Amino acid sequence: MGEKGYIDLQQRQEFLTMYISGQLFGIPVMQVQDVLDNQTVTHIPLAPPEIAGSLNLRGRIVTAIDVRVRLNDTVDQEDVDSSMSVVVENGDDLYSLVVDNVGDVLALSQDEYEKNPPNLSPVWKEISGGIYRLDKDLLVVLDVARLLKSVYPSDAPILERE
Repeated sequence: MGEKGYIDLQQRQEFLTMYISGQLFGIPVMQVQDVLDNQTVTHIPLAPPEIAGSLNLRGRIVTAIDVRVRLNDTVDQEDVDSSMSVVVENGDDLYSLVVDNVGDVLALSQDEYEKNPPNLSPVWKEISGGIYRLDKDLLVVLDVARLLKSVYPSDAPILERE
């Protein structure tokens, strides 16, 4: 707490929570453009397996990335039918991150942030910016720039967040 018992909001960051393959993930709210229910996705021939396809979002073509596939999870038709999308912006491009479910927004203290622990799955480490240990769960912070770099070739224009 700050001076005179007030909570210092400067030391808190808000995360949109989501479940991916049964694990709680969070993405900074400021990176989220939109949250969508299950969308019709157009398949893109010869795209990597993580690329679910593309969709039209208010006149913009958005690449849909199935984060579950990126994490080497099997996705059946029931999962596809009940999935949700979190739309994020990177540079001038929009990306739809296909996840199992979207949860609440949590305001977490920067003091509780931890770097990736050594026992975190290597696949998760590749796209994680760190963790928060919650009362009953572990929140893995999804680093969008790292996720996009892991999906696209090294020559793809991916902007780093500062």
